[in-house]
Amino acid sequence: MTITLRPWKLQDIDSLVKYANNAAIAKFMTDQFPHPYTYDVGMAFIEFAISTTSSKIFAIDINGEAVGGIGIHPQKDIQRKNAELGYWLAEPFWGRGIITNAIVQITGPAFKTLDIDRIFARPFGTNKGSQKALEKAGFILEGRFEKTYFKNGEYEDELIYALRRPVV
Repeated sequence: MTITLRPWKLQDIDSLVKYANNAAIAKFMTDQFPHPYTYDVGMAFIEFAISTTSSKIFAIDINGEAVGGIGIHPQKDIQRKNAELGYWLAEPFWGRGIITNAIVQITGPAFKTLDIDRIFARPFGTNKGSQKALEKAGFILEGRFEKTYFKNGEYEDELIYALRRPVV
């Protein structure tokens, strides 16, 4: 199985909606990733991903099909040496090391092309799969903030994982 990160394209709309319209995925995402995930929401996302220059947003492609997304989002102001990592993967592909592979594929080039020293991710405290993927990709748990996220009527812990620029 070949895992490729590539730019989103309008033709990805059907696979995006098919896979993103899943409550099991949405429960670990910000409210900007809604459930249900509609065609209109998907088109707005793809148009944004295609047009943005401030972030690096890619489809996770397996065998020619977009089965998830991953992005690096450079920060501003006093956090300008940091970038946030965000990602999701279609449920049929969970547990196969795909997200870890995608994280490694995006972080190396990000350190080479962006003026950053740290990439961070903020998974939910109950998202064990995401925590495991980050750790396998070399991220270190920097902190845990109790009950800072409010999703689906419940409070969730916010974890901060980070990867620092390799010293050469």
